[in-house]
Amino acid sequence: MREPAVSGAFYPSGKDELANIIDGYVKEARIPHDVEDALAYVAPHAGYAYSGRTAAYAFSAMLGKKDIELVETFIVVGPNHTGDGKPVSLSMQDWKTPIGIAQNDRELSDIIAKTKGIAKDESAHRSEHSVEVQLPFIKQLFPDAKCCMVCMMDQRVEAAQLLSSAIANAVKETGRKAVVLASSDFNHYEPRAVAQRKDKPLFDMLESMDLTGFYTRKEEQNETACGYGPIATALLYAQKEGGVGKGLLLHSSDSGDETGDIESVVDYAAFAFC
Repeated sequence: MREPAVSGAFYPSGKDELANIIDGYVKEARIPHDVEDALAYVAPHAGYAYSGRTAAYAFSAMLGKKDIELVETFIVVGPNHTGDGKPVSLSMQDWKTPIGIAQNDRELSDIIAKTKGIAKDESAHRSEHSVEVQLPFIKQLFPDAKCCMVCMMDQRVEAAQLLSSAIANAVKETGRKAVVLASSDFNHYEPRAVAQRKDKPLFDMLESMDLTGFYTRKEEQNETACGYGPIATALLYAQKEGGVGKGLLLHSSDSGDETGDIESVVDYAAFAFC
């Protein structure tokens, strides 16, 4: 069992309080697009007070997916902030949340981990928050679903291609109905005007599903989106699953909306990939 690392810090540790916050965020989220055919999503992973409202747009979009009642497994892919563990690390444990146990889809996880370059490794997850903060949303909104939890320290496009192929192959082999959720924030700790100038081109690239442009622009602008590898994995998975090739920006915000400090913000965005 993987114990929570940031419960009580990034989100409330009390079941009822946490459930009420999630339900409230999701109720407020108004999806501006038709997302019933979405195959993968992006949600931020900061403390709920800062990014929870934006994250709720991704989960509200999931609720609008036309076959959501058939989805059995959520594959959550986050970046590695700690530097612990293997380059691409997959957990085989169940994860405890205040709302309940997020059961690991061990059959699917095991098949994904058979791909060379993807390791079964709990150390990468032990203190990492990027996957953990997504799980209370999943447990509250989709209580019967299982999860696969992946942490990427290697975020090169080659690693995203490897992981997305492994996920697609495992989903096909098992016949699972699954969606991929990438966990990422965007630009970090610059003035709001600078962050928006840097992130707007990245948002445009994701909406046009231009992964080459996304990586190129990120490097050229020294853009500090922390989960660019997970985002690439989600985008590539949607393409491999025969999506229509459309990315939809569902919502964006920054930490200054909560703190009032616009001189040093973290940007957040929710996307659906169709």
